[in-house]
Amino acid sequence: MTRFKKPNVVLIMADDMGYSDLACYGGDIETHNLDALAARGVTFTHFCNTARCCPARASLLTGLYPHQVGMGWMTAANLGHKGYVGDLSSNCRTIAECLKTAGYSTYMSGKWHLTFDDYAGPMGPKHSWPCQRGFDRFFGTMQGAGSYFNPSSLTLDNGATSPTEGFYYTDAISDYACTFIAEHTSKTDRPPFFLYTAYTAPHWPLHARAEDIAKYRGRFKAGWDVMRRQKHQRMIDIGLLDPAWKLSPRDDGVPAWDSLAREEQDVFDLRMAIYAAQVDAMDRGVGRIVECLKNHGIFDDTLILFLSDNGGCHEEIHWKSHDPASFGTDDSFESYGRGWANVSNTPFRLFKSWVHEGGIATPLIAHWPNGISARGALDPQPGHITDIMPTCLELAQARYRSDHEHLPDLVGKSLVPSFSGGNNERGCIFWEHEGNRALRKGRWKLVAKGVAGPWELYDMVVDRSEQNNLASKHQDIVNKLAGEWERIAARAYVFPLDGRGWDERIKSPVQNSDAEQSLGSDA
Repeated sequence: MTRFKKPNVVLIMADDMGYSDLACYGGDIETHNLDALAARGVTFTHFCNTARCCPARASLLTGLYPHQVGMGWMTAANLGHKGYVGDLSSNCRTIAECLKTAGYSTYMSGKWHLTFDDYAGPMGPKHSWPCQRGFDRFFGTMQGAGSYFNPSSLTLDNGATSPTEGFYYTDAISDYACTFIAEHTSKTDRPPFFLYTAYTAPHWPLHARAEDIAKYRGRFKAGWDVMRRQKHQRMIDIGLLDPAWKLSPRDDGVPAWDSLAREEQDVFDLRMAIYAAQVDAMDRGVGRIVECLKNHGIFDDTLILFLSDNGGCHEEIHWKSHDPASFGTDDSFESYGRGWANVSNTPFRLFKSWVHEGGIATPLIAHWPNGISARGALDPQPGHITDIMPTCLELAQARYRSDHEHLPDLVGKSLVPSFSGGNNERGCIFWEHEGNRALRKGRWKLVAKGVAGPWELYDMVVDRSEQNNLASKHQDIVNKLAGEWERIAARAYVFPLDGRGWDERIKSPVQNSDAEQSLGSDA
Protein backbone atom coordinates (compact mmCIF):
# COMPACT_ATOMS: atom_id res chain seq x y z
CA MET A 1 0.00 0.00 0.00
CA THR A 2 1.32 3.41 -0.99
CA ARG A 3 1.71 5.77 1.97
CA PHE A 4 0.59 9.37 1.62
CA LYS A 5 -0.48 11.99 4.07
CA LYS A 6 -4.15 11.16 4.25
CA PRO A 7 -5.89 13.51 1.81
CA ASN A 8 -9.34 14.93 2.02
CA VAL A 9 -11.50 13.37 -0.70
CA VAL A 10 -14.23 15.21 -2.62
CA LEU A 11 -16.12 12.74 -4.82
CA ILE A 12 -18.43 14.45 -7.33
CA MET A 13 -20.97 12.65 -9.49
CA ALA A 14 -23.05 14.05 -12.35
CA ASP A 15 -26.37 12.47 -13.29
CA ASP A 16 -27.21 11.27 -16.84
CA MET A 17 -24.33 13.20 -18.40
CA GLY A 18 -22.72 11.73 -21.51
CA TYR A 19 -19.07 10.91 -22.08
CA SER A 20 -18.37 13.94 -24.26
CA ASP A 21 -20.47 16.76 -22.76
CA LEU A 22 -17.62 18.49 -20.91
CA ALA A 23 -15.46 20.85 -22.95
CA CYS A 24 -12.32 18.99 -21.84
CA TYR A 25 -13.86 15.86 -23.40
CA GLY A 26 -14.68 17.65 -26.65
CA GLY A 27 -18.09 19.06 -25.72
CA ASP A 28 -19.82 22.31 -26.62
CA ILE A 29 -20.78 23.35 -23.06
CA GLU A 30 -18.67 25.83 -21.08
CA THR A 31 -17.20 23.84 -18.19
CA HIS A 32 -14.25 26.04 -17.23
CA ASN A 33 -13.89 24.74 -13.68
CA LEU A 34 -13.88 21.06 -14.56
CA ASP A 35 -11.61 21.79 -17.52
CA ALA A 36 -9.14 23.46 -15.14
CA LEU A 37 -9.13 20.42 -12.85
CA ALA A 38 -8.51 18.17 -15.86
CA ALA A 39 -5.66 20.36 -17.11
CA ARG A 40 -3.85 20.03 -13.78
CA GLY A 41 -4.86 16.46 -13.00
CA VAL A 42 -5.41 13.15 -14.78
CA THR A 43 -8.12 12.73 -17.41
CA PHE A 44 -9.17 9.10 -17.76
CA THR A 45 -10.25 8.37 -21.33
CA HIS A 46 -11.46 4.79 -20.94
CA PHE A 47 -13.43 4.76 -17.68
CA CYS A 48 -16.82 3.07 -17.30
CA ASN A 49 -19.86 3.08 -15.01
CA THR A 50 -22.73 0.59 -14.74
CA ALA A 51 -25.17 2.22 -17.24
CA ARG A 52 -27.89 3.29 -14.76
CA CYS A 53 -28.26 5.58 -11.76
CA CYS A 54 -29.03 3.33 -8.75
CA PRO A 55 -26.61 0.56 -9.76
CA ALA A 56 -23.85 3.08 -10.46
CA ARG A 57 -24.26 4.75 -7.06
CA ALA A 58 -24.20 1.37 -5.35
CA SER A 59 -20.98 0.35 -7.12
CA LEU A 60 -19.39 3.75 -6.57
CA LEU A 61 -19.88 3.65 -2.82
CA THR A 62 -19.19 -0.05 -2.20
CA GLY A 63 -16.60 -1.16 -4.75
CA LEU A 64 -18.84 -4.10 -5.70
CA TYR A 65 -21.04 -5.00 -8.63
CA PRO A 66 -24.53 -3.60 -8.00
CA HIS A 67 -26.22 -7.02 -7.78
CA GLN A 68 -23.88 -7.96 -4.93
CA VAL A 69 -25.45 -5.18 -2.83
CA GLY A 70 -29.08 -5.64 -3.91
CA MET A 71 -29.15 -2.94 -6.58
CA GLY A 72 -29.18 -4.89 -9.84
CA TRP A 73 -32.19 -2.90 -10.94
CA MET A 74 -33.78 0.17 -9.31
CA THR A 75 -35.16 1.30 -5.96
CA ALA A 76 -38.68 1.24 -7.42
CA ALA A 77 -39.28 -2.46 -6.83
CA ASN A 78 -38.09 -5.55 -4.98
CA LEU A 79 -37.95 -8.26 -7.64
CA GLY A 80 -37.76 -11.03 -5.04
CA HIS A 81 -34.15 -12.00 -5.69
CA LYS A 82 -31.05 -11.17 -3.66
CA GLY A 83 -29.48 -9.11 -6.43
CA TYR A 84 -32.61 -7.04 -7.06
CA VAL A 85 -34.14 -5.93 -3.76
CA GLY A 86 -33.88 -2.20 -4.52
CA ASP A 87 -32.38 -1.34 -1.13
CA LEU A 88 -28.67 -1.06 -0.29
CA SER A 89 -27.59 -4.32 1.36
CA SER A 90 -26.23 -4.52 4.88
CA ASN A 91 -23.67 -7.07 3.63
CA CYS A 92 -21.31 -4.41 2.30
CA ARG A 93 -19.44 -1.32 3.46
CA THR A 94 -19.66 2.14 1.97
CA ILE A 95 -16.66 4.38 1.45
CA ALA A 96 -18.00 6.57 4.25
CA GLU A 97 -18.26 3.65 6.67
CA CYS A 98 -14.72 2.51 5.91
CA LEU A 99 -13.14 5.96 6.05
CA LYS A 100 -14.78 6.74 9.40
CA THR A 101 -12.78 3.87 10.91
CA ALA A 102 -9.62 5.60 9.61
CA GLY A 103 -10.47 8.84 11.39
CA TYR A 104 -12.30 10.68 8.61
CA SER A 105 -15.31 12.92 8.99
CA THR A 106 -17.89 12.15 6.32
CA TYR A 107 -20.42 14.34 4.52
CA MET A 108 -22.83 14.06 1.63
CA SER A 109 -24.75 16.63 -0.41
CA GLY A 110 -27.11 15.61 -3.22
CA LYS A 111 -28.90 12.59 -4.62
CA TRP A 112 -28.85 9.34 -2.62
CA HIS A 113 -31.17 6.96 -4.57
CA LEU A 114 -30.07 3.81 -2.73
CA THR A 115 -33.13 3.35 -0.54
CA PHE A 116 -36.23 1.38 -1.55
CA ASP A 117 -38.81 3.96 -2.67
CA ASP A 118 -41.32 2.91 -0.01
CA TYR A 119 -38.70 3.78 2.62
CA ALA A 120 -37.70 7.14 1.15
CA GLY A 121 -40.28 9.21 3.02
CA PRO A 122 -39.78 10.67 6.51
CA MET A 123 -41.96 7.98 8.14
CA GLY A 124 -40.15 5.05 6.54
CA PRO A 125 -37.33 2.98 8.06
CA LYS A 126 -33.93 4.64 7.80
CA HIS A 127 -31.52 1.70 7.81
CA SER A 128 -30.33 2.49 4.27
CA TRP A 129 -30.29 6.28 4.58
CA PRO A 130 -26.96 8.16 4.29
CA CYS A 131 -26.54 8.87 8.01
CA GLN A 132 -27.11 5.18 8.72
CA ARG A 133 -24.54 4.21 6.07
CA GLY A 134 -21.57 6.15 7.36
CA PHE A 135 -22.23 9.84 6.73
CA ASP A 136 -22.01 12.33 9.61
CA ARG A 137 -24.11 14.91 7.77
CA PHE A 138 -26.45 14.72 4.77
CA PHE A 139 -28.40 17.18 2.67
CA GLY A 140 -30.24 16.09 -0.44
CA THR A 141 -32.96 13.96 -1.94
CA MET A 142 -33.63 10.30 -1.32
CA GLN A 143 -35.29 9.57 -4.67
CA GLY A 144 -34.04 9.59 -8.23
CA ALA A 145 -35.49 12.60 -10.04
CA GLY A 146 -37.81 15.54 -9.67
CA SER A 147 -38.18 19.28 -9.75
CA TYR A 148 -35.06 21.41 -9.39
CA PHE A 149 -37.16 24.22 -7.95
CA ASN A 150 -39.31 22.25 -5.50
CA PRO A 151 -37.88 18.73 -5.06
CA SER A 152 -39.70 16.07 -3.08
CA SER A 153 -37.97 13.96 -0.41
CA LEU A 154 -35.65 16.86 0.41
CA THR A 155 -33.80 15.82 3.55
CA LEU A 156 -31.37 17.29 6.07
CA ASP A 157 -29.59 14.59 8.05
CA ASN A 158 -32.47 12.27 9.03
CA GLY A 159 -35.40 14.67 8.75
CA ALA A 160 -37.48 16.33 6.06
CA THR A 161 -36.67 19.90 5.07
CA SER A 162 -38.24 22.37 2.64
CA PRO A 163 -36.90 24.52 -0.19
CA THR A 164 -36.27 28.15 0.62
CA GLU A 165 -37.32 31.10 -1.56
CA GLY A 166 -35.43 31.18 -4.85
CA PHE A 167 -34.34 27.56 -4.41
CA TYR A 168 -32.51 25.78 -7.26
CA TYR A 169 -31.36 22.29 -6.38
CA THR A 170 -27.99 22.34 -8.17
CA ASP A 171 -27.04 25.50 -6.31
CA ALA A 172 -28.30 24.06 -3.01
CA ILE A 173 -26.15 20.95 -3.43
CA SER A 174 -23.12 23.19 -3.95
CA ASP A 175 -24.14 25.42 -1.02
CA TYR A 176 -24.32 22.52 1.40
CA ALA A 177 -21.08 21.02 0.14
CA CYS A 178 -19.38 24.32 0.97
CA THR A 179 -21.23 24.56 4.30
CA PHE A 180 -20.01 21.12 5.32
CA ILE A 181 -16.43 22.04 4.38
CA ALA A 182 -16.63 25.26 6.39
CA GLU A 183 -18.12 23.47 9.40
CA HIS A 184 -15.44 20.82 9.19
CA THR A 185 -12.56 23.27 9.07
CA SER A 186 -13.88 24.97 12.22
CA LYS A 187 -13.13 21.82 14.22
CA THR A 188 -10.16 22.12 16.52
CA ASP A 189 -8.70 18.73 15.59
CA ARG A 190 -9.47 18.99 11.84
CA PRO A 191 -9.27 15.34 10.77
CA PRO A 192 -9.35 14.56 7.05
CA PHE A 193 -12.80 14.44 5.50
CA PHE A 194 -14.71 12.62 2.77
CA LEU A 195 -17.35 14.66 0.92
CA TYR A 196 -19.65 12.97 -1.60
CA THR A 197 -21.36 15.56 -3.81
CA ALA A 198 -24.00 13.92 -6.01
CA TYR A 199 -25.62 16.38 -8.41
CA THR A 200 -28.91 15.61 -10.15
CA ALA A 201 -27.78 17.74 -13.09
CA PRO A 202 -28.31 17.25 -15.95
CA HIS A 203 -30.92 14.50 -15.38
CA TRP A 204 -34.40 15.41 -16.61
CA PRO A 205 -36.54 17.42 -16.06
CA LEU A 206 -35.04 20.27 -18.05
CA HIS A 207 -35.04 22.93 -15.33
CA ALA A 208 -32.66 25.88 -15.30
CA ARG A 209 -32.54 29.55 -14.48
CA ALA A 210 -33.66 31.83 -17.31
CA GLU A 211 -30.34 33.68 -17.54
CA ASP A 212 -28.43 30.42 -17.89
CA ILE A 213 -30.74 29.22 -20.66
CA ALA A 214 -30.37 32.53 -22.50
CA LYS A 215 -26.59 32.09 -22.51
CA TYR A 216 -26.90 28.98 -24.69
CA ARG A 217 -29.97 29.80 -26.77
CA GLY A 218 -29.17 29.47 -30.46
CA ARG A 219 -25.85 27.68 -30.03
CA PHE A 220 -27.19 24.31 -31.15
CA LYS A 221 -29.04 25.26 -34.34
CA ALA A 222 -26.40 23.59 -36.48
CA GLY A 223 -28.09 20.39 -35.31
CA TRP A 224 -27.02 17.01 -34.05
CA ASP A 225 -25.62 15.64 -37.30
CA VAL A 226 -23.12 18.46 -37.83
CA MET A 227 -22.31 18.79 -34.13
CA ARG A 228 -21.59 15.07 -33.70
CA ARG A 229 -19.09 15.19 -36.57
CA GLN A 230 -17.46 18.33 -35.22
CA LYS A 231 -17.23 16.91 -31.72
CA HIS A 232 -15.76 13.64 -32.98
CA GLN A 233 -12.95 15.54 -34.68
CA ARG A 234 -12.28 17.67 -31.58
CA MET A 235 -12.02 14.51 -29.47
CA ILE A 236 -9.45 13.11 -31.89
CA ASP A 237 -7.53 16.40 -31.82
CA ILE A 238 -7.49 16.43 -28.01
CA GLY A 239 -6.18 12.86 -27.94
CA LEU A 240 -9.23 11.30 -26.30
CA LEU A 241 -9.99 9.09 -29.30
CA ASP A 242 -7.88 7.01 -31.62
CA PRO A 243 -8.55 8.25 -35.19
CA ALA A 244 -9.25 4.60 -36.09
CA TRP A 245 -12.37 4.66 -33.90
CA LYS A 246 -15.07 5.62 -36.34
CA LEU A 247 -18.00 7.84 -35.49
CA SER A 248 -21.03 5.57 -35.07
CA PRO A 249 -23.93 6.30 -37.45
CA ARG A 250 -26.77 8.49 -36.24
CA ASP A 251 -29.03 6.37 -34.04
CA ASP A 252 -31.88 4.69 -35.93
CA GLY A 253 -34.44 6.43 -33.73
CA VAL A 254 -33.14 9.92 -34.54
CA PRO A 255 -34.28 11.79 -37.66
CA ALA A 256 -31.84 13.70 -39.84
CA TRP A 257 -31.61 17.25 -38.55
CA ASP A 258 -32.25 18.70 -41.99
CA SER A 259 -35.51 16.74 -42.20
CA LEU A 260 -36.99 18.74 -39.32
CA ALA A 261 -39.10 21.84 -39.83
CA ARG A 262 -37.47 25.07 -38.68
CA GLU A 263 -39.94 25.32 -35.80
CA GLU A 264 -38.93 21.82 -34.62
CA GLN A 265 -35.26 22.71 -34.85
CA ASP A 266 -35.88 25.78 -32.72
CA VAL A 267 -37.54 23.74 -29.97
CA PHE A 268 -34.72 21.19 -30.03
CA ASP A 269 -32.22 24.04 -29.78
CA LEU A 270 -34.14 25.22 -26.71
CA ARG A 271 -34.05 21.74 -25.14
CA MET A 272 -30.31 21.48 -25.58
CA ALA A 273 -29.80 25.04 -24.33
CA ILE A 274 -31.57 24.10 -21.07
CA TYR A 275 -29.53 20.91 -20.75
CA ALA A 276 -26.33 22.91 -21.31
CA ALA A 277 -27.47 25.43 -18.70
CA GLN A 278 -27.87 22.60 -16.19
CA VAL A 279 -24.33 21.36 -16.83
CA ASP A 280 -23.01 24.93 -16.69
CA ALA A 281 -24.65 25.48 -13.28
CA MET A 282 -23.11 22.28 -11.99
CA ASP A 283 -19.68 23.32 -13.26
CA ARG A 284 -20.01 26.66 -11.48
CA GLY A 285 -20.91 24.73 -8.34
CA VAL A 286 -17.72 22.70 -8.70
CA GLY A 287 -15.87 25.99 -9.01
CA ARG A 288 -17.39 27.22 -5.77
CA ILE A 289 -16.35 24.02 -3.99
CA VAL A 290 -12.81 24.49 -5.31
CA GLU A 291 -12.81 28.11 -4.12
CA CYS A 292 -14.07 27.01 -0.70
CA LEU A 293 -11.24 24.49 -0.41
CA LYS A 294 -8.74 27.19 -1.36
CA ASN A 295 -10.18 29.73 1.07
CA HIS A 296 -9.75 27.23 3.90
CA GLY A 297 -6.21 26.36 2.87
CA ILE A 298 -6.90 22.70 2.09
CA PHE A 299 -7.12 22.60 -1.71
CA ASP A 300 -3.63 21.15 -2.22
CA ASP A 301 -4.34 18.36 0.27
CA THR A 302 -7.64 17.34 -1.34
CA LEU A 303 -8.25 14.69 -3.99
CA ILE A 304 -11.16 15.69 -6.23
CA LEU A 305 -12.76 12.98 -8.38
CA PHE A 306 -15.48 13.76 -10.92
CA LEU A 307 -17.51 11.28 -13.01
CA SER A 308 -21.02 10.51 -14.30
CA ASP A 309 -23.36 7.68 -13.31
CA ASN A 310 -24.30 6.59 -16.86
CA GLY A 311 -24.32 7.72 -20.47
CA GLY A 312 -26.58 10.34 -21.98
CA CYS A 313 -30.29 9.61 -21.54
CA HIS A 314 -32.46 8.79 -24.56
CA GLU A 315 -35.72 8.77 -22.57
CA GLU A 316 -38.45 10.92 -24.09
CA ILE A 317 -40.15 12.65 -21.15
CA HIS A 318 -43.02 15.06 -21.83
CA TRP A 319 -45.13 15.81 -18.75
CA LYS A 320 -46.96 18.89 -17.53
CA SER A 321 -47.14 21.80 -19.99
CA HIS A 322 -46.28 21.12 -23.61
CA ASP A 323 -45.83 24.80 -24.43
CA PRO A 324 -42.15 25.47 -25.24
CA ALA A 325 -42.52 28.87 -23.60
CA SER A 326 -42.73 27.01 -20.25
CA PHE A 327 -39.69 24.78 -20.86
CA GLY A 328 -37.05 25.20 -18.22
CA THR A 329 -39.54 26.29 -15.56
CA ASP A 330 -41.30 24.29 -12.86
CA ASP A 331 -44.42 24.27 -15.04
CA SER A 332 -42.68 21.86 -17.42
CA PHE A 333 -41.15 18.39 -17.11
CA GLU A 334 -39.17 17.60 -20.28
CA SER A 335 -36.08 15.74 -21.43
CA TYR A 336 -33.65 16.76 -24.17
CA GLY A 337 -34.36 13.67 -26.25
CA ARG A 338 -32.67 10.91 -28.16
CA GLY A 339 -31.03 13.11 -30.77
CA TRP A 340 -29.06 15.20 -28.28
CA ALA A 341 -28.27 12.13 -26.17
CA ASN A 342 -26.67 10.68 -29.30
CA VAL A 343 -24.46 13.79 -29.35
CA SER A 344 -23.67 13.52 -25.63
CA ASN A 345 -22.40 9.98 -26.20
CA THR A 346 -20.23 10.80 -29.23
CA PRO A 347 -18.71 8.73 -30.80
CA PHE A 348 -20.46 5.73 -29.26
CA ARG A 349 -23.63 3.72 -29.86
CA LEU A 350 -26.72 3.61 -27.67
CA PHE A 351 -27.52 5.25 -24.35
CA LYS A 352 -28.17 4.97 -20.64
CA SER A 353 -29.38 1.47 -19.64
CA TRP A 354 -27.49 -0.30 -22.45
CA VAL A 355 -23.98 -1.61 -21.80
CA HIS A 356 -22.55 -0.71 -25.18
CA GLU A 357 -20.11 2.18 -24.79
CA GLY A 358 -22.79 4.86 -25.15
CA GLY A 359 -24.38 3.61 -21.94
CA ILE A 360 -21.28 3.03 -19.81
CA ALA A 361 -18.51 5.42 -20.92
CA THR A 362 -17.94 8.24 -18.43
CA PRO A 363 -15.49 11.06 -18.01
CA LEU A 364 -13.30 10.71 -14.94
CA ILE A 365 -11.15 13.58 -13.73
CA ALA A 366 -8.74 13.22 -10.81
CA HIS A 367 -7.10 16.33 -9.31
CA TRP A 368 -4.80 16.48 -6.26
CA PRO A 369 -1.91 18.98 -6.21
CA ASN A 370 0.05 17.20 -3.49
CA GLY A 371 -0.58 13.68 -4.75
CA ILE A 372 -0.77 13.66 -8.55
CA SER A 373 2.48 14.07 -10.46
CA ALA A 374 1.07 13.08 -13.87
CA ARG A 375 -0.54 16.49 -14.30
CA GLY A 376 -2.31 17.07 -17.57
CA ALA A 377 -2.03 13.40 -18.49
CA LEU A 378 -4.56 11.43 -20.51
CA ASP A 379 -4.80 7.93 -19.05
CA PRO A 380 -6.15 5.41 -21.60
CA GLN A 381 -6.16 2.40 -19.29
CA PRO A 382 -9.59 0.78 -18.84
CA GLY A 383 -11.18 1.40 -15.46
CA HIS A 384 -14.51 0.91 -13.73
CA ILE A 385 -16.59 2.71 -11.16
CA THR A 386 -15.80 -0.03 -8.63
CA ASP A 387 -12.21 1.27 -8.65
CA ILE A 388 -13.16 4.37 -6.63
CA MET A 389 -13.62 2.49 -3.33
CA PRO A 390 -10.18 0.79 -3.30
CA THR A 391 -8.59 4.09 -4.36
CA CYS A 392 -10.10 5.85 -1.34
CA LEU A 393 -9.17 2.99 0.98
CA GLU A 394 -5.54 3.06 -0.11
CA LEU A 395 -5.20 6.81 0.31
CA ALA A 396 -7.03 6.85 3.65
CA GLN A 397 -5.02 3.84 4.90
CA ALA A 398 -8.36 2.34 5.82
CA ARG A 399 -9.37 -1.29 6.16
CA TYR A 400 -12.26 -2.63 4.13
CA ARG A 401 -13.28 -5.25 6.70
CA SER A 402 -12.12 -6.80 9.92
CA ASP A 403 -10.83 -10.36 10.05
CA HIS A 404 -14.14 -11.74 11.32
CA GLU A 405 -16.39 -9.99 8.78
CA HIS A 406 -17.64 -12.08 5.86
CA LEU A 407 -18.04 -9.41 3.19
CA PRO A 408 -17.60 -9.92 -0.56
CA ASP A 409 -14.13 -9.22 -1.93
CA LEU A 410 -13.85 -5.84 -3.58
CA VAL A 411 -14.18 -5.98 -7.36
CA GLY A 412 -12.29 -2.81 -8.23
CA LYS A 413 -8.62 -1.91 -8.27
CA SER A 414 -6.99 1.23 -6.90
CA LEU A 415 -6.31 4.03 -9.37
CA VAL A 416 -3.40 5.40 -7.33
CA PRO A 417 -0.72 4.13 -9.78
CA SER A 418 -2.31 6.29 -12.49
CA PHE A 419 -1.68 9.40 -10.40
CA SER A 420 2.04 9.07 -11.15
CA GLY A 421 1.67 7.73 -14.69
CA GLY A 422 2.02 4.10 -13.65
CA ASN A 423 0.57 0.91 -15.04
CA ASN A 424 -2.89 0.17 -13.69
CA GLU A 425 -4.03 -2.76 -15.80
CA ARG A 426 -6.93 -4.64 -14.23
CA GLY A 427 -8.75 -7.91 -14.80
CA CYS A 428 -12.10 -8.31 -16.48
CA ILE A 429 -15.10 -6.02 -15.97
CA PHE A 430 -18.67 -7.31 -15.85
CA TRP A 431 -22.04 -5.69 -16.62
CA GLU A 432 -25.72 -6.61 -16.50
CA HIS A 433 -28.68 -4.28 -16.49
CA GLU A 434 -32.22 -5.13 -17.63
CA GLY A 435 -30.81 -8.10 -19.52
CA ASN A 436 -28.17 -6.02 -21.30
CA ARG A 437 -24.91 -7.88 -20.73
CA ALA A 438 -21.19 -7.32 -21.25
CA LEU A 439 -17.74 -8.49 -20.26
CA ARG A 440 -14.49 -6.63 -20.93
CA LYS A 441 -11.27 -8.62 -20.75
CA GLY A 442 -8.07 -7.24 -22.20
CA ARG A 443 -8.71 -5.95 -25.70
CA TRP A 444 -11.98 -7.87 -26.07
CA LYS A 445 -15.49 -6.78 -25.20
CA LEU A 446 -18.42 -9.17 -25.29
CA VAL A 447 -21.78 -7.37 -25.27
CA ALA A 448 -25.45 -8.08 -25.95
CA LYS A 449 -28.69 -6.09 -26.06
CA GLY A 450 -31.41 -7.59 -23.88
CA VAL A 451 -32.03 -11.13 -22.72
CA ALA A 452 -32.58 -12.48 -26.22
CA GLY A 453 -29.89 -10.47 -27.98
CA PRO A 454 -26.97 -12.43 -29.44
CA TRP A 455 -23.46 -11.87 -28.18
CA GLU A 456 -21.41 -9.32 -30.11
CA LEU A 457 -17.62 -9.18 -29.93
CA TYR A 458 -15.43 -6.12 -30.42
CA ASP A 459 -11.71 -5.47 -30.41
CA MET A 460 -11.61 -2.36 -28.24
CA VAL A 461 -8.05 -1.47 -29.21
CA VAL A 462 -9.01 -0.73 -32.82
CA ASP A 463 -12.80 -0.35 -32.57
CA ARG A 464 -13.96 1.19 -29.32
CA SER A 465 -17.03 2.65 -31.06
CA GLU A 466 -18.20 -0.95 -31.63
CA GLN A 467 -18.72 -0.83 -35.38
CA ASN A 468 -17.19 -4.15 -36.46
CA ASN A 469 -18.80 -7.16 -34.78
CA LEU A 470 -16.24 -10.01 -34.81
CA ALA A 471 -18.41 -12.65 -33.12
CA SER A 472 -18.77 -14.81 -36.23
CA LYS A 473 -15.01 -14.76 -36.85
CA HIS A 474 -13.96 -15.59 -33.28
CA GLN A 475 -16.59 -17.94 -31.91
CA ASP A 476 -13.99 -19.52 -29.62
CA ILE A 477 -13.40 -16.18 -27.90
CA VAL A 478 -17.14 -15.56 -27.66
CA ASN A 479 -17.68 -18.95 -26.02
CA LYS A 480 -14.89 -18.47 -23.51
CA LEU A 481 -15.94 -14.96 -22.52
CA ALA A 482 -19.62 -15.95 -22.39
CA GLY A 483 -18.75 -18.76 -20.01
CA GLU A 484 -16.84 -16.34 -17.81
CA TRP A 485 -19.76 -13.89 -17.88
CA GLU A 486 -22.10 -16.70 -16.72
CA ARG A 487 -19.87 -17.64 -13.81
CA ILE A 488 -19.45 -14.10 -12.57
CA ALA A 489 -23.20 -13.56 -12.93
CA ALA A 490 -23.90 -16.64 -10.83
CA ARG A 491 -21.58 -15.49 -8.03
CA ALA A 492 -22.80 -11.88 -8.15
CA TYR A 493 -26.52 -12.76 -7.69
CA VAL A 494 -27.55 -11.80 -11.20
CA PHE A 495 -31.11 -12.99 -11.68
CA PRO A 496 -31.49 -15.72 -14.37
CA LEU A 497 -33.50 -13.51 -16.69
CA ASP A 498 -34.21 -16.24 -19.21
CA GLY A 499 -35.87 -18.42 -16.57
CA ARG A 500 -33.28 -21.19 -16.43
CA GLY A 501 -31.50 -22.05 -13.21
CA TRP A 502 -27.86 -21.16 -12.77
CA ASP A 503 -26.88 -24.81 -12.24
CA GLU A 504 -27.87 -25.51 -15.84
CA ARG A 505 -26.16 -22.42 -17.18
CA ILE A 506 -22.75 -22.99 -15.60
CA LYS A 507 -21.69 -25.64 -18.10
CA SER A 508 -18.67 -24.17 -19.87
CA PRO A 509 -14.95 -24.87 -20.24
CA VAL A 510 -14.12 -21.94 -17.94
CA GLN A 511 -13.03 -23.10 -14.49
CA ASN A 512 -14.52 -21.83 -11.24
CA SER A 513 -11.21 -20.26 -10.31
CA ASP A 514 -11.51 -17.89 -13.28
CA ALA A 515 -14.84 -16.59 -12.04
CA GLU A 516 -13.56 -16.32 -8.49
CA GLN A 517 -10.58 -14.33 -9.73
CA SER A 518 -12.97 -12.11 -11.69
CA LEU A 519 -14.81 -11.25 -8.48
CA GLY A 520 -11.67 -10.98 -6.38
CA SER A 521 -9.87 -7.87 -5.23
CA ASP A 522 -7.49 -7.92 -8.20
CA ALA A 523 -10.20 -8.19 -10.84
